[in-house]
Amino acid sequence: MLQIEIDSGSGFCFGVTTAIKKAEEELQKGETLYCLGDIVHNSMECERLKQMGLVTIDHDEMARLHNVKVLLRAHGEPPATYELARSNNIEIIDATCPVVLQLQKRIKSQYDSGAAQIVIFGKKGHAEVLGLVGQTEGSAIVVESFDEATKLDFNHDIYLYSQTTKSLDEFHRIIEYIRQHIASTATFRSFDTICRSVANRMDGISHFASRHDLILFVCGRKSSNGRVLYNECLRVNANSHLVEGPAEIQAQWLQGVATVGICGATSTPKWLMEQCRDALREMQTG
Repeated sequence: MLQIEIDSGSGFCFGVTTAIKKAEEELQKGETLYCLGDIVHNSMECERLKQMGLVTIDHDEMARLHNVKVLLRAHGEPPATYELARSNNIEIIDATCPVVLQLQKRIKSQYDSGAAQIVIFGKKGHAEVLGLVGQTEGSAIVVESFDEATKLDFNHDIYLYSQTTKSLDEFHRIIEYIRQHIASTATFRSFDTICRSVANRMDGISHFASRHDLILFVCGRKSSNGRVLYNECLRVNANSHLVEGPAEIQAQWLQGVATVGICGATSTPKWLMEQCRDALREMQTG
C-alpha cells in the first residue's frame, strides 16, 4: 500500500494568507474587487478567487480605472502605484506583506540618505523586486545570481539587500565575494532581508524530501520561492517532480515507489496538495 505524506510545513506563508483573507473579506461584501497582478503565483488558487469575483488587472488597466477598490498583493508595489490610486480616486486594500513593507522602507531610507549604489539580489521583473527598485526611483541595481554580482563596480560604495524569498546560502556567498573585492576606499554594507518563514523552510523541506521514495512538489511555475524550494528537493532527492496540480501527475512515477511526499511553496494552497494526494489514491485503486 502506497504511503502518502503531505508536508506540514508547506503551504501559504503569513503574507499570502493575509492577502487572500483580505480578498475574501472584501468579496463577501458583494462589491467588485480588483487585484493588481496575480494575488498568488498559483493558477488554481487564482481561479478559485476569480470564481468568487476577484478581477485580476495589470498596471495599464488600473490606470484606466476610477472610483473602485484595488487590492495590492503581498509582493508590494512601488510609490508610483499609490500615486496613481490617489489621482484616480482608487481605494487601496493594501495586503503588502509586513516583511516586504519593512524592506521597502529600509531601501527608501538608504536611497534618501544619498547612497549611490544600492544593489538588490533578486529576480528581475519580479513583482516584489519592482516594488523595491521603485523606492530608489529606478536606480537600484538588480543581480539575479552570484555570477552577476561579481560584475559589480567594487570601486564605489555598495549597499546590498535581498528579495525576501531568495536563497540564503547564495546571498551569503555574494556577501563574502563583495567583502573580498570591495575597494579599500569604498564602503560595503549588507542587510539580511530574506524572510525567515521562507528561509527556515529549506532545512525542513530538505529533511522531508530525504524521507520519501518520490517527491511531488506542488507549485505554480511563476513562483520564485517555489523554484528555490523545488531545487532543494531535487538536490536531496533526484526522484522529485514539480507539478502545478493533480492533472500533471504521471502514473509511471509510482513504479517501485513505496512512499510519496507531497510538499509545496509558500504560494501553494493546502487544498491543492490534498487534491494531489487524492489523485494518487485514485491511481492506486484505479
